[in-house]
Amino acid sequence: MTWINLEHLLRPLAAPRPVTQAPALDHAALCAQALRLAGGLRQRGVRRLAVHLEDGAALAIALLGAWRAGVEVLLPADLQAHTRARWQAQVDLWLSDQPGDERLDTLQGEALASADLDPDQCRISLCTSGSSGEPKRIDKCLRQLGNEVAALEQLWGASLGDAFILGSVASQHIYGLLLRVLWPLCAGRGFARRPLPFPEDLQRASREHPACAWVASPALLKRMGDNLDWPALRAVRRVFSSGGELPAEAAARLHQRLGQWPTEILGSSETGGIAWRQGDALWQPFAGVELSQGADGALCIASPYLPAGHVEHSADAAEFSADGRFRLLGRLDRIVKLEEKRISLPLLEQALGSHPWVAEARLGVIEQGRAYLGALLVPSAAGLHALRNQGRRALVEGLRAHLAGHCEATALPRRWRLLRQLPCNSQGKLPQAELNAQLNAPRSQAPEVLEQARDGEQLQLRLAVPLDLPCFTGHFPQTPVLPGVVQVDWAIALAAPLLAHGLRFAGMEVLKFQQLVRPGDQVQLTLRFDAARAKLYFTYTLAGQPCSSGRILLEAGGA
Repeated sequence: MTWINLEHLLRPLAAPRPVTQAPALDHAALCAQALRLAGGLRQRGVRRLAVHLEDGAALAIALLGAWRAGVEVLLPADLQAHTRARWQAQVDLWLSDQPGDERLDTLQGEALASADLDPDQCRISLCTSGSSGEPKRIDKCLRQLGNEVAALEQLWGASLGDAFILGSVASQHIYGLLLRVLWPLCAGRGFARRPLPFPEDLQRASREHPACAWVASPALLKRMGDNLDWPALRAVRRVFSSGGELPAEAAARLHQRLGQWPTEILGSSETGGIAWRQGDALWQPFAGVELSQGADGALCIASPYLPAGHVEHSADAAEFSADGRFRLLGRLDRIVKLEEKRISLPLLEQALGSHPWVAEARLGVIEQGRAYLGALLVPSAAGLHALRNQGRRALVEGLRAHLAGHCEATALPRRWRLLRQLPCNSQGKLPQAELNAQLNAPRSQAPEVLEQARDGEQLQLRLAVPLDLPCFTGHFPQTPVLPGVVQVDWAIALAAPLLAHGLRFAGMEVLKFQQLVRPGDQVQLTLRFDAARAKLYFTYTLAGQPCSSGRILLEAGGA
C-alpha cells in the first residue's frame, strides 16, 4: 500500500486507488469533485465554511475542496438550532445534508488545478461536545492532522494491512475524522461512508470484507453481547476505542470473544492523541508526545499535534510509573462547592465505582432551592440482583453508607436515577446538558423500546423494563414487580400506530398473568388490533415463556 501525505492528496495518481463503496468512489473521482468544489467556493467568495456531513467520503471532498480554495472549515458537533446560533456569525455558508443548507452538488464550479495543500495555512476548527461544560471551538492546522495520521500509520499500519475501516462514531469529531476518514485516505485503505451505530450493523458490514478494523466508542463496545456471531468476526484485525475509558470487564469480554485486546486511545479535540493502551491499566504515550505534571497533579502535554511550543494543561489527574507510562486518576475540573465545601465529583464517582453493586456512576449538582448532588447509576450484575431482591431503598442506602466512608454527609447524593446504561452520545461522552436533564427529570414511567417491527395490523416490540419505575416503590418495595395494570397501559400506549384516532379503553377480557416481570427484564410484546371487533390483543413473553396476555376492549371517545 502506498502512503500519501495529507497535503499531497490532491496530486494526480498513476494507478487507480479505491476509496469507498456503496456507491463506489476512487481517488481520482474524489479529487475531481474536490477541485470542482474548490472552484465553486472561490467563485462565490466563501472564506469560512461550516460542514456537517454524515458521509465520510463527502466530508473528505468538502475538506480537500475547501482547503484547496483557501477556505477555513468549521465542523459543528450537530445541527441543532442552538449550535447554529452559536457559530452563525463565524461562517459564510452551511454545507450539510439538511434541507435549506448548501449541498456538494450545488457548490460545484469550474475546477481549480491540482496543487499541494499548505500544511500551515489550511485550517479546520472542531467543536467539543460539552461533556465538561460549554462547547468550545478548537482550531487546528493541516500540519497537526498530518502529523497525527502519520503517527497512527507508523504504529499500527503494518498490522492493519488492507483492512477495510468500519466505524460507529461520527466523523465530525477528531477521533472519527482521523481514524475513519483521513488516516485511511492517506494509507489507501477503503472505508465505510457512514457510521454504523449498532453492534448488529457493525457485524453485518464486517462480513462483507475479508479483513476489517473497527473504530468504535466505549458506549458501543460495552453493548456488544452474546447475540453476535463472534467466530465469524475473527477477521477483525483491530478494534479501536476512544472517547472515554473502556471498562476493564468490557475489554476482557472482547479479548475473550475476538482473541485480541481492544486498542484504547486517549486524547481530545484540544490535544489530539496523547497515549494508548491494550489490555493494560497504564497508558503508553504516543511517540513524540512529551508529558509532565502541573502543580495540581494535572497531565500536561507537549505534542506535534499542538502548536509549536504550546503546552496543554489538561484537567486529568495522573500518576506516572518509572517507565514513563501513567494511570489516570480522574478529572480535576469537576470540582463543585456545596455549603462552602469543595467536592471532587470524579473522586466520589471512583468511590461509588469501587462498590460491587456499581458498574458505572456519574454525579451532578441539582439546583432546586439548596444545591445538592444527584447520581446516575448503572448497577452491576450484583447490583441488579440486590435491586430485584432487596428493593431500591436497600440499594440506595447501601451505596450511601459506602460513600459515607469517603466524604462528608453534605456530599452524599440525595437523588438517584438507576439506568440500564448511561445516555452517552456516539462519541462515548456524556454531555453536561444530558447529565443535567437526566437528573432533573422525573423517573420515567415508560418502557425502553429496543426494537420494533410492524406487519400489517400486528406490531412486535422488544422492551427493556426500566430499573427505576415509580410503581416499583409500592409494588413491592423489597421485591419489585411490574404491575399488571402497567403492562396493560404500556400495551395501549405502544399500540398507537395500529389504532384509529379517538379510541379509548372500555374494558378487558381473558387476562392471564403467568410469570413475574422484574426490573431489568427484556420482554417481547406482541400487539394485534382487530378493527372489526375493536379489540387489541397483547402478549408479553420473557425468554420465550408467556408472562401475560389478554384482550383490551376499545371504543370511540364519544361513546
